[in-house]
Amino acid sequence: MQATGAAALAGALGAFPALAQTKTVRVALAWINNVEYAGLWIAEAEGYFKQEQLEVKTLPGGPNAPPPLVTVAAGGAELGYATWLPYLDAIGRGNDFVIVAGTYPVFPLGIISLPGKPILKAADIVGKKILAQGPNERTVIDATLALNNLPKEWEFVPAGFSPEPLLSKQGDGYTAFGTNQAVTLERMGMVRGKDFFFTSFDSMGYRAYASLIFTTRAYLQAERPTVVKFLRALTKGWIENEKDPAVAAKLAVTRFGVDLGLDLKQQTRQNELQIPMTKNPGKPDQPLLVVDRELLAGPMYAAAKASGRDKLPEVDKLVDFSVMQDVIASLKKN
Repeated sequence: MQATGAAALAGALGAFPALAQTKTVRVALAWINNVEYAGLWIAEAEGYFKQEQLEVKTLPGGPNAPPPLVTVAAGGAELGYATWLPYLDAIGRGNDFVIVAGTYPVFPLGIISLPGKPILKAADIVGKKILAQGPNERTVIDATLALNNLPKEWEFVPAGFSPEPLLSKQGDGYTAFGTNQAVTLERMGMVRGKDFFFTSFDSMGYRAYASLIFTTRAYLQAERPTVVKFLRALTKGWIENEKDPAVAAKLAVTRFGVDLGLDLKQQTRQNELQIPMTKNPGKPDQPLLVVDRELLAGPMYAAAKASGRDKLPEVDKLVDFSVMQDVIASLKKN
């Protein structure tokens, strides 16, 4: 018996898979579009997001942009980048966020000092005038002193994002990133370890992931496959970034941060320095972007408590470790 025209059409359509629909994912960055987000730029340039049927729109951060924690809470982005203590504060204010990945297991923030008064260990901070950018840097210094059982005796001197005030002796130390302002001094001809010293807070006992990737629990529950796709493409981008630090640097300078006046040599050097920071020194074989439970529950919780944040949720309420587990499992199959 011959099927009716409508039935035949329905059967024919059912024989073909539905066209995949591209989903848009908005990502709030914590800083400007520079090489700090190397994996993101490579994933976009190489078509890894497109392969996952994703259109990723990044919202640049910076001094005049709202923090990603605010943007995501307000519904302006699905995913965002955050640092450890501000993230905990946002949770404490009632936001139901969840961490799904972490970019840098080695915290890149530290203190730059000059040979006259070198700051090489936590004890050297005591009694010094420290040029610092804001409350987060001040809190990290206080927490580092507490972790080392030292008095919180130091003078805060407000500073911007350039190390010039340190060079003019307005302070004894300057909070900076070893991948950023320290490179600026190198580009001026100064030699690290001779003309200036960079001592990371990580080396002084303050351990924390930098560039944690988070979302709302509601979005993760509703769009878990989308989050997995995003992180899978991003992971591939970071893996590719290890091959040649100049590639993402060029993308940042000529494409994604083209209006920022970025310097190619500086961006390349920054990427060279940050690539080792994407790996957990205690677990060098741990896959990229995976948040280490032991690091979180141990040193990171200790750092939070040293900063006065003693009412901390259970680890599994802050992080969904299974998302990156799914990502890694799917990458191994390919």
